[in-house]
Amino acid sequence: MSRVKQLEHRISKLGSAIVAFSGGVDSSLVAALAARALGGRALAVTAVSPALATGELEGARGVARSIGIAHEMVTTEELAREGYRRNERDRCYHCKTELYDRLGDLAEQRGYAAVVSGANADDLGDWRPGLAAAGEHGVVHPLLEAGVGKEEVRDLARALGVPSAEKPASPCLASRIPYGTEVGPSILRQIDRAELALKGLGFRVLRVRHYGELARVELAGEELPHALAQAEVVVSAVRSAGYARVEIDEKPFRSGSLNVRFASRLRRP
Repeated sequence: MSRVKQLEHRISKLGSAIVAFSGGVDSSLVAALAARALGGRALAVTAVSPALATGELEGARGVARSIGIAHEMVTTEELAREGYRRNERDRCYHCKTELYDRLGDLAEQRGYAAVVSGANADDLGDWRPGLAAAGEHGVVHPLLEAGVGKEEVRDLARALGVPSAEKPASPCLASRIPYGTEVGPSILRQIDRAELALKGLGFRVLRVRHYGELARVELAGEELPHALAQAEVVVSAVRSAGYARVEIDEKPFRSGSLNVRFASRLRRP
C-alpha cells in the first residue's frame, strides 16, 4: 500500500472529520487527504485571531479551493487566557486548548466524528506543548501516527498537487515574542506590520523577533546577503512599524530557534 493510500485509509476509518487548517503544508496535506478519503464529510477550519499574520487566511482559502475541501473559519480568543498572555514555555498549550475547545464544540454541533491535525513525526523532536492539549481533546494526527516527517510531507504534498507544498512555515505571531514577555494585541500588530514591510521588499522567509523597542530580523540564508547589502532599507522598513532599534541577525534564520536550547535541555538524562 502506498503512503498516500495508507494515510487515506486511516482517515477514511474516522467516517467524518474537521481538519485544523492553517493553510501551511502540514495541515494542507491532511486536508487534501481528508478530501480524497471523506469527500463532503471533511471540513477544513481555520482559526482567526490577532496572532494570525496578514495574508494567512487568504492563503488558506485559496488552498482549500484548490484541493476541493469545504472551508470555514472560527474566531479563537487565546488572548483571553491568562496562561497564553503570560507567555511562558507552555504558551502553545493554552493556544491549542482554545483551538481544540472551539473545534471540538463545532464537531459536536455538526456531527463530525473527529478533529484531525497536521502534526508530523518531526514535531516529536521539538518542544511542542500543543501536542499535550491535542491529546486531552482526542485529536487525531494521521501524519505523526504514520511516522511521516517534514521532508516526506512536502514530497507527498507535491505529488498531490497541494499548492502550499513549497510554502515556508508561518507559525503564529506570538512565536516571535521571547518567553516571559507578555503577549498583547498591540505587540502582535507591530510584529505583523514589520514583517509585511519586509515582505514588501521581496523577502520570503523571515521572522521579526520582538524585544521591546528592539526588533531583530532573521532571514533565510539565501536572502541574508541581499538584506545585508541594503541594510539601511531593511532597517527603515522595520522601523516604520514603530521599532526604535533594528538589528539584522547575521546568522541564517532557523525555524523554532527560540525552542532549540530549551528542548535540548529536556532531552538530557
